[in-house]
Amino acid sequence: MGIKLLRLAATLLSPGTASTASAADAQSAVLRATQRHPSTAPPYAHHLDALLAFGRGSRLSAAALASALTDRLRAASTGNGDAAVALKCLVLLRILLARAAFILRDQLLVALLRHPASGRNPLALVSFPLARSFAAASWVRFSARLLEVLLLLPDASRDGDAEYLAALPNPHLISELAAFASVASAVRQAPPPSCAPLRNTLIWEVVHLAEEDRVTAERNIAARVREMGERLETLGFADAVELVCVLRRVEEGAASPPEWKWAGLDEAVVADAARLRERAEEVLLRRTEQDRRLVRRDRAAASASARVVAPALGGGLGADVRFGSSRWAGTVSSWR
Repeated sequence: MGIKLLRLAATLLSPGTASTASAADAQSAVLRATQRHPSTAPPYAHHLDALLAFGRGSRLSAAALASALTDRLRAASTGNGDAAVALKCLVLLRILLARAAFILRDQLLVALLRHPASGRNPLALVSFPLARSFAAASWVRFSARLLEVLLLLPDASRDGDAEYLAALPNPHLISELAAFASVASAVRQAPPPSCAPLRNTLIWEVVHLAEEDRVTAERNIAARVREMGERLETLGFADAVELVCVLRRVEEGAASPPEWKWAGLDEAVVADAARLRERAEEVLLRRTEQDRRLVRRDRAAASASARVVAPALGGGLGADVRFGSSRWAGTVSSWR
């Protein structure tokens, strides 16, 4: 009897069995959280808690959940498309990336950037079919694009960390400013209010999450604009050009009012970005003038050096004149 129990325990604890069990449990949890009906309700809280629990286990279980969730999203996006299921998958992915343990977030990033089975990007849903439900399908396209941009953001735990920003080199700070500006721009592309029926709580959950992303982007843009204002005089020519381009994107994105009031950046943040852009352009003009002066000085120095060195290189005033052809050799003497 003892030998049988040992064999059974060894079978249950073997890597292959554990992997199969983790994959089956993950698929079941994902199917329950993303069931088709009700099509207008977001995933239930207890289903979300079940998915979050996979992040408190092993890396194997976290990878199984990430694979199951991306497989479910890909299946809902094929053929005529199932907008309700796809939108529930995107809502879950957005929440898990924000709230899950590090081990699960890490596996989700790997699965989303490149699917392990197909090698394709699961978030490439710009051509999601609009036939069945135009409203829900429009929000699927929007949510997938916004999630793609969110994946490029720096670590969320550094949000508003002044010491972290002060330690960043200028190119990295500008790059992060551009990333948050891209999030603000993506949020402005939200479908019009006509695509958000009042009774569709699933779509309004997407609206709520997008508004949170806009607030986070706005706060981080403001923090990086302030930090760049303090170190503006330290920028080189290339960094100044990049900063001006990024700040212009922030201004141009706020030039026209969005269809949703919540989707636009705060006017004070845009005004601060405009003032910083004007100062950066002044720095850029000074750097350009300094470079021109250096070029003129180098050319003048090179010209003076050529006038001094040329006679010595010629061998002196009394040297013979040499021709490329030997036809005149011995018949033409040097000019004296």
